[in-house]
Amino acid sequence: MIWDRVSGLYDFFENKANGKVYSALGKRTAEYIGENDTVLECACGTGAITATVARKCRKLVAVDLSSGMMKQAEAKCRGLDNVIFRKADITKLNCGDEKFDKVIAGNVIHLLDDAEAAVREMLRVCKKGGKVIIPTYVNSTSRVSRALSGFCSLIGVRFSREFTIESYKAFFGNMGLENTEFFVINGHMPCAVAVITKT
Repeated sequence: MIWDRVSGLYDFFENKANGKVYSALGKRTAEYIGENDTVLECACGTGAITATVARKCRKLVAVDLSSGMMKQAEAKCRGLDNVIFRKADITKLNCGDEKFDKVIAGNVIHLLDDAEAAVREMLRVCKKGGKVIIPTYVNSTSRVSRALSGFCSLIGVRFSREFTIESYKAFFGNMGLENTEFFVINGHMPCAVAVITKT
């Protein structure tokens, strides 16, 4: 798996290429988390969001398909006893309906062949009145953004979709998810964050 192969260098690459956005991502996501929340983080990767959210919530279940990425995330969360790591597929979560107050999936939607299925699955496990928070890198016209996309392709990371901010908003609109707010973390490769309130 490509993510196991790049897991040891992933944080270094992100911090060098897009550090402003990468470091802000956990902080901005954590603004939506309450101290009594039980949170599911899908595709937790190396834990850029995980460690920050875990310090705010009651319990965090972090899942990923890559053992290598989870190993990096576990190291970031050492000493935090409210985090559980499990191997799981974002499109087929092995848990009951409406189990979590908040569900997070950072920078993965653009990589999935069936992104709609992942969003539906996250909504399924989120409680009514809860929030599904989905940050995703979006393309900009900057030279650095184009270079980053090219480098990802070179090492074998395939984007199923290359969202712009406008097409990212349209993606959720086309799913009928009208209770969605958006904000953008600007940088070399901006990150658009969708926050869906489950009704």
